Amino acid sequence: MPGYEVKFQRVGVTGGADLEIRSLLDRQQYADPLGEAEAAGISPACWPLFGQVWPSAQKLADLMQAWEFGPGRVLEIGCGLGLASMVVHRRGGDITASDCHPLTEAFLSANLRLNELPDMKYLTGNWSRANPALGRFDLIIGSDVLYERDQPTQLAAFIALHAAPRAEVLIIDPNRGNRSAFRRCMDDLGFSLTETLLDTPLDDGSPYRGRLLRYRREAVPLN
Repeated sequence: MPGYEVKFQRVGVTGGADLEIRSLLDRQQYADPLGEAEAAGISPACWPLFGQVWPSAQKLADLMQAWEFGPGRVLEIGCGLGLASMVVHRRGGDITASDCHPLTEAFLSANLRLNELPDMKYLTGNWSRANPALGRFDLIIGSDVLYERDQPTQLAAFIALHAAPRAEVLIIDPNRGNRSAFRRCMDDLGFSLTETLLDTPLDDGSPYRGRLLRYRREAVPLN
């Protein structure tokens, strides 16, 4: 036994095929026998968060179903179960999923098999540490990534390291209070912001309120 329980659910994607998802049974699950999550800076309270289907992740998957992402490299940050990454992947995009949780890659691999999708690129993306294997990306996407007070500074610094000179960043945010601090950090990096309110229901009819934070930066010299 892995020490945690899972469930299987179908997640609707507006404008595209549903996704079959293996997720954690609930937010009470926890298993870190080798201390890998603790070593990555993940507390027991945060341990199960990667394995939940969050409304903002569903909204990001919906957005990626309709987004024209072109031939550039795409990175999903804090991907969790990887809904948006799988949508980009099945549409033929050059996507790399990233997270710092030690179980994310295994859950992502299982969900790719459930949806009969080929292997997809995955790399560790820990915002507070060096991630030399990642490189730079033309489009960086994420959902509900600003729920802790230190995350705006850490995430902006991570983006500075991994965004191409000319890049776009799309964040689906459920009206978290930390987005103003993140905006200031991104402004210092030369990114301009356009906000779009999101209030249409999810594919299953569940209500949703949040916003799309769309950051753009024109070409700047590489560090």
